[in-house]
Amino acid sequence: MTYGVHIFPGARKTLKKLDRVLSGRIVKRLEELAQAPFNPRLSRQMETDPESRYSRVGDWRIIYQVEEEGQVINITAIRPRSGAYR
Repeated sequence: MTYGVHIFPGARKTLKKLDRVLSGRIVKRLEELAQAPFNPRLSRQMETDPESRYSRVGDWRIIYQVEEEGQVINITAIRPRSGAYR
């Protein structure tokens, strides 16, 4: 079952600023998450916000929430590891 992916404007802006290789890796991860957003190999639940999950891509984190009813993954932020959990 494939989920739709909705990228919020702030996350989209960050993604556009990244270099081509890193943005390609993040897009590939988003495609993997669309197939299995709760896969423990790909993501974990955030301790600070139990409704959100995060996925690691190098030193960057993709922070997202899953809407089960609408089958949508909302990408709320793409941040470097140093600022991702604040």
